Amino acid sequence: MTDTDEDRADALFHALSDRTRRDILRRVLAGEHSVSTLAAAYDMSFAAVQKHVAVLQRAGLITKRRSGREQLASGDVDAVRAVADMLTDLEHIWRGRIARIDDLIADESPHATSDHRQSPQPTPPTSEED
Repeated sequence: MTDTDEDRADALFHALSDRTRRDILRRVLAGEHSVSTLAAAYDMSFAAVQKHVAVLQRAGLITKRRSGREQLASGDVDAVRAVADMLTDLEHIWRGRIARIDDLIADESPHATSDHRQSPQPTPPTSEED
């Protein structure tokens, strides 16, 4: 990943790290909402909701447009897919690591090393007459 990609990932995950921002994103992915309508849904000031919307917008998760005196926010589905793709890439990396660990454990299993750990076989009793 380039530094630009890493900066984008940082912005996306920072934006998604807050419960209120995730809820705002869910709402605007379902349909366009005015910022004032969004603010009415939360027990916080309009300015606080505006700040959350701004973080989501900087991360590219939502877009805003003006309609008269209102600012309308919409979710960017492509940006959400980009987050999902990043998480899928990380999952593949970790699944690969787990598979390599499983292979190492299998190589060290008792069956694989049984030649080194075999105890001597008891010799069958012989019948000797005196």
